Amino acid sequence: MTIFQAIIIAIIEGLTEFLPISSTAHMRFANPFLGIQPSPFVDMFEVVIQFAAILSVVVIFYKKFFDFKRTTFYLKLIIAVIPALIVGAILKDYIDTALDNLIFISCVMIGGGILLLFIDKLFKRNNIDDEREISLPKAFAIGCFQCLAILLPGLSRSAATIVGGMQQKLTRTLAAEFSFFLAVPTMFAASVKSFWDVYKDHPDTLVSSNISVLVIGAVVSFIVALIAVKSFIGYLQKHGFKAFGVYRIILGVVILVLALKGML
Repeated sequence: MTIFQAIIIAIIEGLTEFLPISSTAHMRFANPFLGIQPSPFVDMFEVVIQFAAILSVVVIFYKKFFDFKRTTFYLKLIIAVIPALIVGAILKDYIDTALDNLIFISCVMIGGGILLLFIDKLFKRNNIDDEREISLPKAFAIGCFQCLAILLPGLSRSAATIVGGMQQKLTRTLAAEFSFFLAVPTMFAASVKSFWDVYKDHPDTLVSSNISVLVIGAVVSFIVALIAVKSFIGYLQKHGFKAFGVYRIILGVVILVLALKGML
């Protein structure tokens, strides 16, 4: 992977990580166009820049993440992340296979887009608008929804947890914020495991040139995500999810046609 390729993928990740349009799908779709070939390092790169993007949430919501007097906040995140850790560990082989199937990912993109067209109408009367009102059972339920994104690459972790939050009566803004919070432990665990797997099985992959690419990608992803988070919250408060649903459907159909024709 060249530095140019790393920067483009990092920009895509930073822009899409917090939107309900699947950053994983976008990176998988972009790789063939950029001439990026599958490899253990590329897999690790994608996970690490996702975590870098997630760190922007810690910066933006630093008062919440570093308010050590509110232990229940941390407990909610721990409880919510447990289902994803279990499912990810048990179904690793299935997940790796699904991530390489562009036709499957495209179909999931389309299905998720159809759901987003109606989500605002499905959850009109949600009234939980403060994170302190999220109970431990509700946090666990939202964490279970996150598993759907693991089982269905292309669904979007953000979309799955936002839908889960709204199903638990959270307002769409709070559902989005809690989705951001939950991403931190989830992607931290995924990044550590991915980094360790590559180091253990392919230690020669982490040469100095690759480390440089990894660092540059992480920095770019972090900066772009800082801008994207604030923009997404502002847009969501005014307009809802319909535009994201339309976008998912259009992109999913385009990639599906290209994949079926063997052009990707």
